[in-house]
Amino acid sequence: MIYSLNGTLIHQEPGFVVIECGGVGFKCLTTMNTMKALPPLGEKATLYTHMIVREDALELCGFSSASELDCFRLLTSVSGVGAKVAVAILSELRPEQLAVAVSSSDAKALTRAAGVGNKLAQRIILEMKDKVKKLGIINTNTVSTENGSAPVMPVGNIAKAVSALAVLGYTPDEVTPFMSGLDENMTVEQIIGATLRAIGKK
Repeated sequence: MIYSLNGTLIHQEPGFVVIECGGVGFKCLTTMNTMKALPPLGEKATLYTHMIVREDALELCGFSSASELDCFRLLTSVSGVGAKVAVAILSELRPEQLAVAVSSSDAKALTRAAGVGNKLAQRIILEMKDKVKKLGIINTNTVSTENGSAPVMPVGNIAKAVSALAVLGYTPDEVTPFMSGLDENMTVEQIIGATLRAIGKK
């Protein structure tokens, strides 16, 4: 499987881009959010990819961040959600926004995407939450302190961000260290965004 592409961005139009690597141009279906994050044509770009294998075609989907790729894979694991619908959702919602929508059962946010009605939005919320529960991470909201003292319980928007990130597969132990210096008055989306950026730099 092709995990990522690093090359020159040579073409883009709504719905896909082309990255040239070693003289070969790879067409990648992608989201509007990824397209906004890419550099101008002719410059180097990196996409995290997922290959779709069908009887009549092979397609690559490319994303500007690993978190967006993770969201795509999670979405396409939901019954009734194909690549086009997943791309449409991630064109409307960034990874942190999707996490918030699912964790708070905000079906209306999901229905902003083309091809997503209320029934499908409810199914996405239900199936994604179930997957997280099976992993045993959605209700684990305590973390141990460095000196081994009593566990710390995140509160307010920090706690909401921890729960939202659980939807993306992150455990509280993984994310809370990156939240220690954040302002509790930040919105949930701001906390999630800052945490994902910090994790990406690690």
